[in-house]
Amino acid sequence: MEKIDVVIVGAGLAGLCCARAAQEAGLECRVIEAADAVGGRVRTDEMDGFLLDRGFQVLLTAYPEARRVLDYDALDLRPFYPGALIRKDEAFARLADPTRRPGHALQTLFSGVGSFGDKLRILKLRKRSREGSLDALMARDDTTTHEALDKLGFSEPMIEGFFRPWLGGAFLDPTLETSSRMLEFVIRMFGEGDTALPAKGMGAIPAQLAAGLEPGTVRLKTKVSSVRPGAVTLEGGETIYAEAVVVATEANAANRLLGGDDEGPSRSVVCIYFAADEDPVGEPILVLDGDNSGPVQNLVVPSAVSPHYAPAGKALISASVLGAPTTPPEDLVGAVRNQLRHWYGEQVDGWRHLRSYRIPEALPVVQPAMRDPRHGQGIFVCGDHRESASIQGAMSSGRRCAEAILADRSAPVSP
Repeated sequence: MEKIDVVIVGAGLAGLCCARAAQEAGLECRVIEAADAVGGRVRTDEMDGFLLDRGFQVLLTAYPEARRVLDYDALDLRPFYPGALIRKDEAFARLADPTRRPGHALQTLFSGVGSFGDKLRILKLRKRSREGSLDALMARDDTTTHEALDKLGFSEPMIEGFFRPWLGGAFLDPTLETSSRMLEFVIRMFGEGDTALPAKGMGAIPAQLAAGLEPGTVRLKTKVSSVRPGAVTLEGGETIYAEAVVVATEANAANRLLGGDDEGPSRSVVCIYFAADEDPVGEPILVLDGDNSGPVQNLVVPSAVSPHYAPAGKALISASVLGAPTTPPEDLVGAVRNQLRHWYGEQVDGWRHLRSYRIPEALPVVQPAMRDPRHGQGIFVCGDHRESASIQGAMSSGRRCAEAILADRSAPVSP
């Protein structure tokens, strides 16, 4: 019976980073993936010359694990404007990072979104988020994001007009019940680096990770029926034997493979893409619904960030709707058009609907923490649900999982 060192179920960011770290340490790995490509929830599809990420996603270049593992130059990262346009009271107001766009500081100060004191509190929050290590940040006293903002003294108009649409979109949580540790983590990451897209789509990130693995490591279009210590059984009956078995799927799939009964909570989103003849925004900036008029929480034009996202002379528009609306797909697209017609006028009627992605388990609902990847003898678990609901959490969890496997292999055996 041939036995390899590590078999990994799932070729998302966590599984790929686990495989990478294990191979760098000299271990023999196999990665089993049910889909037709690597990436998990980080995928990019091509349609009529447009690049459609499966859900609006960005890379925060300050993520420590991404900086350590990824080749940013090869990804050809394209940054967003450091700030946002907020649709409020029939107009757009600009909030910019004054440390990066000092020329827009006065415009930000008198934007009408929040008070002068609120703008000072943002700087205070940013300073607090950058104090100490990330591990120390994740160990701070915890509350909800909304309660933390309230305790910091932010006004309700600032919370409702800026933080709810912005952080609600980042966390896929319009209630702002997400951990205050994630609030400070995200503020820190936004402050220390760029918000960016790879020039040719978010799918370039897992593609780069997979390209760094030894040939034949990843096996696609292969479903796993069960896992047990020392072995993974595929749907066709084949069994792969390994010293270590890693489950690197999303949270609920991992729970099912490991014999759990309960479905863990997760957050959903619908991402709707349109093709247009011209860019309605005119710059690479996030647009937020500060009026909470819905259904769109935020809008961005990816082709303004990187022209590779659309054919020449065209614009790609991405609109995000939080949750899992029961509205029929065509009615939801119509509701989105109605809202955006108030923003951009009759040009919206000429936009061509390309595709809608309904992502029911876009982000896990977890308390940010460094969870032990060990799950019984010889079985390990990694993923963003084991650390934090972010690209950083997925990649770091994968690497830490490989380190745990190596530590167990080198540990002395008890007599």
